[in-house]
Amino acid sequence: MEHLINQHVKDIEISGIRKFSNMVSQMDDLISLTIGQPDFPTPEHIKNAGIKAIEDDFTTYTHNAGTIELRKAACHFAAEKYGVHYKPESEVIVTTGASEAIDIAFRTILTKGSEVILPGPIYPGYEPIIRMMGAIPVHVDTRQNQFRFTLKMIKPYITDKTRCIVLPYPSNPTGVSLTEDELKEIAAYLKEMDIFILADEIYSELTFGRQHQSIGCFLKEKSIIINGLSKSHSMTGWRIGFLFAPEGIAKHILKVHQYNVSCANSIAQKAAYEALTAGFNDAITMRKEYEARRDYVFEALNDMNLETVKPEGAFYFFVKIPATIPLNSFDFALDLVKETKVAVVPGSAFSKYGEGYFRLSFACSRETLELGLGRIKQYLQKWR
Repeated sequence: MEHLINQHVKDIEISGIRKFSNMVSQMDDLISLTIGQPDFPTPEHIKNAGIKAIEDDFTTYTHNAGTIELRKAACHFAAEKYGVHYKPESEVIVTTGASEAIDIAFRTILTKGSEVILPGPIYPGYEPIIRMMGAIPVHVDTRQNQFRFTLKMIKPYITDKTRCIVLPYPSNPTGVSLTEDELKEIAAYLKEMDIFILADEIYSELTFGRQHQSIGCFLKEKSIIINGLSKSHSMTGWRIGFLFAPEGIAKHILKVHQYNVSCANSIAQKAAYEALTAGFNDAITMRKEYEARRDYVFEALNDMNLETVKPEGAFYFFVKIPATIPLNSFDFALDLVKETKVAVVPGSAFSKYGEGYFRLSFACSRETLELGLGRIKQYLQKWR
């Protein structure tokens, strides 16, 4: 019966991140610097809120868009943290993680043949959904611009078929973010165009040196903002995301969401409310530790003469493979794990513009980083 499967689905592949991680996960004594999984536990008060929700039998469906108390908390959080203002009754949807938010947004705005402009390298979770809609992903090579997806990079790729521009910042895999001036420039140029912006701001609470700035402050009427609690509150498995959009857009996305999942997990919604209220600043302690790890890893990579851009947010380094190593990124990562039992993600997992690089996650303990980086340093010696 496989010949009856939707061809768009047959043509896509499992994420390169997961594919490689799954391949090496059964190795003994493996040091994994792969998955972007915070190594902090979910804060106790948030877990307790989830437990109480179960004990109180809060186990039924909620409003399709999420409980009104959680939507109010999400809008208040966004307004206080980033200066973006949305109506809780009609301009925010609580989703099953940021991944579902991306999915329902694309399924609402894309049609066959429409084009979506994305930076390359980029997290692999966008392109498959775009292709399943019969739309066309258009990647922009940002390598010569220090991975900055600025207006000058975007403009040459805009056509009359362009339906959406994806702004993922801080970026997975590069850690690069966008400044207020860069966002204003993009917003001013697109103001009179019929083009959506999908801004994936899931790492907004994990920025270093400056506050995150949302494109929603400058072009709210065309922007769909994606966020969630996975990274900010170490709640990956709770699967709570948020989609913010003007009412005229959100009301249509809500229909797709309704037929997709009905509503986000009710128990997790109670925990999320606790995260956004009592846990309003929970991310600060984690962010400080990530920043210290970033500085440690950056110094270690420089000591190895490895070329990289210092991350402005998130918890990844995107590192150029030395020219002395005659391997593509997948074979490099495979050789590294065989020789040293250290796993990183091949750059090819992040589009063709990631080839020649590898991603290293510093969402793990200092001890793990020290041991892993030490083994990478020893590995590099054989190629010099």
